[in-house]
Amino acid sequence: MTWHRWDGDDLILHLRIQPKASKDALCGPYGDNEYKITLTAPPVDGKANAHLVRFIAKRFGVPRSNVSLVSGEHSRSKCVRLKSPKQLPIPLGD
Repeated sequence: MTWHRWDGDDLILHLRIQPKASKDALCGPYGDNEYKITLTAPPVDGKANAHLVRFIAKRFGVPRSNVSLVSGEHSRSKCVRLKSPKQLPIPLGD
């Protein structure tokens, strides 16, 4: 398994989130199955999840409505679906 895959025009990402970091950043692969992202938002009351959706939408050039959290609502390991991303800020290598 890898940290990303295509499902038609949708991109599925397996992410490892570090909340309450000093900056929002796309860090790089985390192990073999996840991609690490740091977020400034705290992991309280869904704030980190909402911040993640905004951050991903902006970086991939899609509206927030095109980003959905598939799994990991209460975990640092998350699966996110992007509908038809317009740009790829992360080299996917495929």
